[in-house]
Order: sequence, then C-alpha cells, then structure tokens
Amino acid sequence: MIERYTLPKMGAVWSDQNRFSVWLKIEILACEALQKMGRVPAEDLKIIKEKSDFNIARINEIEAKVHHDVIAFVTSVQEIVGPSGRFIHMGLTSSDVVDTALSVLMVDAVNILLEDVKKLNEVIAEKAKQYKYTPMMGRTHGVHAEPITLGWKFALMLEEFRRAEERLQRAKEIASYGKLSGAVGTYAHLEPSVEEYVCEKLGLRPAAVATQIIQRDHHAEYMSMLALVSDSMERWATEFRALQKTEVRELEEPFREGQKGSSAMPHKRNPVICERICGLARLIRGYSVTAHENVTLWHERDISHSSSERVIMPDATIALNYMFHKMIEVVKDINVYPENMQKNIDFMGGLIFSQRVLLALIDKSISRDEAYKIVQDNAMRVWKNEGKFLDLLLKDDRVKKYLKDEELKECFDLKYYLKNVDVVFERIGI
Repeated sequence: MIERYTLPKMGAVWSDQNRFSVWLKIEILACEALQKMGRVPAEDLKIIKEKSDFNIARINEIEAKVHHDVIAFVTSVQEIVGPSGRFIHMGLTSSDVVDTALSVLMVDAVNILLEDVKKLNEVIAEKAKQYKYTPMMGRTHGVHAEPITLGWKFALMLEEFRRAEERLQRAKEIASYGKLSGAVGTYAHLEPSVEEYVCEKLGLRPAAVATQIIQRDHHAEYMSMLALVSDSMERWATEFRALQKTEVRELEEPFREGQKGSSAMPHKRNPVICERICGLARLIRGYSVTAHENVTLWHERDISHSSSERVIMPDATIALNYMFHKMIEVVKDINVYPENMQKNIDFMGGLIFSQRVLLALIDKSISRDEAYKIVQDNAMRVWKNEGKFLDLLLKDDRVKKYLKDEELKECFDLKYYLKNVDVVFERIGI
C-alpha cells in the first residue's frame, strides 16, 4: 500500500497523487472492516495491503474510455493487485470514496489555514504592542473623527483574525464527516460498522444519515467560513491601502529593494500586495455562492455539484493560503510613518477636540443644543480657514461665559483620548 502523500504546501493536498492515495486508503480500510466481519479472507486482505497501488497515467487512460473516474481508479488498482482485488470497492458506491476523501482533504486544507492564521495573529500582536501608544487619527466616513492609536488599530485587527481562527475551526468541524452507506445511504450492501471503522481511522465522524452523498450544506458552510475569513483579509488590506494614499501616508506596505511600481512612472510605490488580496477575496466569495448553489440536488443526489467542487475547493483554500502569506508579509514589514500621523492629527486645526469642548460646556449646565451650536459655529469657521479652533473658542464670549481659558485648553489634550488603551489591551490579553 502507498502511504498517504503529503507536502507542506496547500497545492499538494489537492494533487492527483494525494487524492488517489486517500481514495486507496479508504478502499483498504473498508476491506479491513469487511475482513473483521468475515467477508474478506485474511490472505486476500494481506495481498491487498501489500500490493495495492495505482498508476495515474493508467487511470487517465481507462477514464478516457469509461468516462468514470472512480471506475478507472478501481480498475487500475485491481490490475495491480490481481485476483484478490475483487474485494476492493465491494458494497461501496463512488461517492462513498469520493465524498469521504473530500472531507479528509478539506480537513487537511483547513489545518494548513489554521497554522497560517496563528502565524498572522502572532505578527499582529507584536505590532499592536509595538505601537500601543502611537497616536493617529481615527476616521469615520473617511473624515477625521477623534484620535486613536496605531496599536489600538492592530488590536482591532487581532480580534478579527482571532474570530477568523474560530471560523476556520468551525470549518474543520463541519468538514469532518464521512459516509460509506451505499448507493442511496441505506447501508443495503455494507453494514454501518464498516463506515464507523473507516471514519474512525480517518479521524472523521460518520454522517448520521446521508443519501448517496454527504449533504452539501456542510460544504456550503465550509466555503462560507472561508469567505468570511477572506472578507477580513480584504477589510484590512483595504485599510492599509487607504492609509497608504499619498495625502495620508501613515502606513505603507513593504516596498523592496529593486521593486518597481509603474512601467511609466518611476516614482510610484503602489499597494499591489493589498490590492491582490482584495481581488482574491472577491474570487473566494464567488466560490462560496457556488457552494450554496450546490446544496440543492435532485432526490438522493445528482452530479451537478461535482464538477464545480473540483474547482472551488482547491482554488479557495489555495487562494486563502496565499492571502495569509501575503498578509503576514505586509504586517510584519509594514512601513509606519508616525510623523505623518501627527501631521494629520494637527491638520484640522484642532477640530478633532470638538466633542470634548461640547461636553465641557454641557457640564456647565448649558443645554446640549445650545452647547452644540456654539461649538459647531466655531468649527464651521475653521472649515472656512478663518482660524484655529482653540483660538476662535478663546475669543467667543459665549464660551468665555462658562469656561476659563485653562479649562478650555485642557480640552485639547491628546492624552485624554488615549487613557483607556491599556484597558482594551488587557481585555484581549496582549
């Protein structure tokens, strides 16, 4: 018997060599279970385990004639095993092998993604700690709002990708089902104990009830989890792209020695990695829609799901694996420009402190509407370039009536906005 073929790369999980190796393992495990029941002679099982092998070229040759991949595979194995090969695939239907193997491959793929997300979270946590107190502008609607810190932004990212890890764990759980229950799921030609034996050996759980296939809501949920993780990838890639805009330039994805940004403009430093991540996220979301379309099949099964799954499962996991590696690269080596962050904090002439002035006035027993009008009147003058916010407020008799100059100046203390950063970091354990 050929041992299961694995390489530490996602593409190897979905290779023909690995897929047929898993198929063969399932066939042999089924023979083992049948031997325990007395349906396969011990000597024949011994021969099957010793001689079982397959030849991909021969499988392709047979499939070109019979137009059935599992028949081609089984025929290839039986040719190599000889007479004892008659017990291979006994009582099984094609989907018993294909669906159970697909579950194994889906689990293997998500295990790689779980390693990826753990590595990414380690890198994000380091950046959160490094820039814990580095002030920058918080923005709503793309407009300056109030100060935050870069570390807080990375802490937010960390929590999102911790949820991504939970989603990948859920994907692993939902994929961990096998079935060897025959043509319509009734175990007519194979006892449930065979299914239980094979699934246990593969680290799967038997589907409690199935048709000829494992029901495709499992696969739709799996793909939905991948799509959600890709959503998080795109969300943060977009954030980094926005912060790399020339007018902002607070963060910038790595730009390597010898790298070129444009064939026409030598000055360009473009966020191409993050843009690549965004494009692939759209692809994975499309694949999840296909998985949802596959849930509805005719009666106990048709085969309309099979062709698309041969594309969406490998492609989605390979793409997400690639996205993780690129995002790790971006976060690990991201360029940070604190001087631009401070410049942008100062850009609005102090308008970002408007809420604190508002609340200080309210504390003096002014109605909220009156306080809001006083603050907004002065803020609109700043927008018109008539002066800086603090200077205008200091000259406003409506403000002077309630706030001393010292009280007003205290409202413009940046540290006030960062006083609870430690609380947030304690909550998330970094």
